[in-house]
Amino acid sequence: MKKSIIITAGGIGKRMGGELPKQFLLLGAKPVLIHTLERFFDFDPTAQLIVTLPKDWVTFWKELLVQFNIRIPHELVDGGTERFHSIQNALAICNGDQIAIHDGVRPLVSLETIARCFEGLKTSKAVVPVLHLKDSLRMGTLENSESVDRSLHYLVHTPQCFEASILQKAYERGYQAHFTDDASVVEEIGIGPLLVLSNEENIKITSQIDLKILHALLEP
Repeated sequence: MKKSIIITAGGIGKRMGGELPKQFLLLGAKPVLIHTLERFFDFDPTAQLIVTLPKDWVTFWKELLVQFNIRIPHELVDGGTERFHSIQNALAICNGDQIAIHDGVRPLVSLETIARCFEGLKTSKAVVPVLHLKDSLRMGTLENSESVDRSLHYLVHTPQCFEASILQKAYERGYQAHFTDDASVVEEIGIGPLLVLSNEENIKITSQIDLKILHALLEP
């Protein structure tokens, strides 16, 4: 089946500090987003690759592609006000029977994780990669809390994979503030995801600590 892969890099988050959006920061010898793009191209060179970017950073991205001699075919769409709107923009040009959506700042997703997500579409209409929790959990406030059974909870990663028709239908509905990811959008039309195992290196960069960990993972 034809695959479309949407790599979301439409944000300009400020939690990292500095002026450069985190998707363009160097990780080893290359920017984060180039690592991510290469990972999915290595998985399936025939897949349609779509990258969502802030409009003001498109020229900078194109300059990076030249600087690092990257010739991977991909299409660009404007990032929206919310992640939801960025995905809507990308869905307008998707031509695959199956669609994966991945955070551009998760550059070390493994090929095995990607394969498990698409493999899951043989039996489910939606697939989400997760990790089991290692830490204990408590729920409540600092003053009043109770323990939670961690075996019933998971850390959610990307890529999240869907049958194209299901995802398109879900995104025809309006944005809701409680949407946390693409699976939560699809759940609005009554379809829950199959959970498959992610890889621990599939870290989302949200802070300088995350970036330091990924640098360490890349070291020989």
